[in-house]
Amino acid sequence: MRNLQDKVVLITGGGSGIGKIMSRLMLERKAKVVIWDISQENIDATLSELSNPNIFGYKVDVSNIEQIKETAQKVKQEVGVVDVLINNAGIIVGKYFHEHSLGDIDRTMDINASAPMYMTHIFLEDMMKQNAGHICNIASSGGLVSNPKMSVYAASKWSVIGWSDSLRLEMEQLKKNIHVTTIMPYYINTGMFDGVRSKIPILDEEAASLTIVKAIERNKKMVTIPGYIYRLTRIGQGLMPIKIFDWFAGDVLGIYKTMEHFTGRKKD
Repeated sequence: MRNLQDKVVLITGGGSGIGKIMSRLMLERKAKVVIWDISQENIDATLSELSNPNIFGYKVDVSNIEQIKETAQKVKQEVGVVDVLINNAGIIVGKYFHEHSLGDIDRTMDINASAPMYMTHIFLEDMMKQNAGHICNIASSGGLVSNPKMSVYAASKWSVIGWSDSLRLEMEQLKKNIHVTTIMPYYINTGMFDGVRSKIPILDEEAASLTIVKAIERNKKMVTIPGYIYRLTRIGQGLMPIKIFDWFAGDVLGIYKTMEHFTGRKKD
């Protein structure tokens, strides 16, 4: 969507991290910004910090379909039809698979994989009616490469990548002027991945947020951050036997050891 001025942009997880930064970047582009977040404290802090009449905040648990439906109706009535949807909210439980509780699994899949589909299903209807819109799904490079202590997170992000790009193809096949962008970033320095140690540089949240917003403006289809991640992984997986790729990803790139000291965002 090349011109964001006066467009209604909804960002889930908009009260912190890259969600908050993208909110500011969208306001700079004269968009109307709607942030959804599970934390009222984060919403209030973001609204106060950005201090702009064109930003609106709603407390929503995006794993709850009824809350999504009710709040979507409020947004439509109070702000307007959503032109750009950024499915950004996500969580991670950094444990070996056998250490996960069933609740961990359900919560991760609900928020990371199902919620973007719930959100899109509801807001896509209006986009199709007006034959215009943009959906940006924040997946992860974890959806490209398997990784110890990220099994459920990786499953959720592999799901997002497959669904998101299939949706893009459907909109093209139906000749709808609705663009779909799938974003696959490496670890971002937001606090969500505190404790991660990586040979590949961890991403700056400001730079990553700007890359995502520019990808939306340029109607990009699939974007990895940094760009070489896609080439390294896909070419390596295509050309190397599994044993050699494991050596390359694990020993050379050090990916398989990145989560060894993971602590995650500290809770109050």
